[in-house]
Amino acid sequence: MKKLLIALLVIFVAVGGFIYMGLSGLDGFIKEQLEKQGTTVTKTNVTVNQVETVLSDAKVTISGLSIANPQGYSQANAFGLHTVKVDLGTSTQEPYVIDEILIDSPEVVYEVNQQGKANLVVLKDNIQASLPQSAPEPEAQSGDAINPLMSVKKITVKDVKFTLDIAAMDLGEIPLQQRQFELTLPTFQADAIGVPNGIPADQLGAAIVDSMLDNLIKEGKNKVKALIKDQAEAKLQEKLDEEKAKLEEKAKEKLKSLFDN
Repeated sequence: MKKLLIALLVIFVAVGGFIYMGLSGLDGFIKEQLEKQGTTVTKTNVTVNQVETVLSDAKVTISGLSIANPQGYSQANAFGLHTVKVDLGTSTQEPYVIDEILIDSPEVVYEVNQQGKANLVVLKDNIQASLPQSAPEPEAQSGDAINPLMSVKKITVKDVKFTLDIAAMDLGEIPLQQRQFELTLPTFQADAIGVPNGIPADQLGAAIVDSMLDNLIKEGKNKVKALIKDQAEAKLQEKLDEEKAKLEEKAKEKLKSLFDN
């Protein structure tokens, strides 16, 4: 019975990875821990507008979660997660399984600095530093343990509003006039977390954001590479056209001199 109560009352906080056993002031407590633990893990400011828990359905909705850009980048937020829905599942023993986390219509800024390093890469480095370098061995936990093993089967990220900002990036001689781009990414699945053995609950949130960042960083890098490649090819073609025009002009002059003689 005790295991069942733990499973039903486990409330996952999506950035810090925190567990709370209790009912009084639950939403406010989760909001506070999201901001506190999230700021510690990402090393930047994390804020949350609202948390709503429905324990009878084992569901949590987090609204208005924002992650600020790391130091050295613009004042824009790196992440604006409008709605994060967590389906806690009905596991009654460790690892407690979260069936699905749905992140709907997040706003993400992929900003590259003058040295060519992206803000999301900095955030990922910060999160990685907070996670253990190797998977910890499962430990026997007492009946009052508040850091059980957990896992997430499915992470869905839907309709990402993706801003690519390379205004500060040094592109050398590549004449790229537009330096900021807006696009919507297709829905994608981030990697499952802690399957099958689970990971400590206080590492879960960081691992989830880290997994999502993998997809977003890949998308950002591919977009930047494609833009630079297209512009480089266009510049090369422009130079080839100039050289061709010069050769054609020289040929005309040569022919003219031959026929005039």
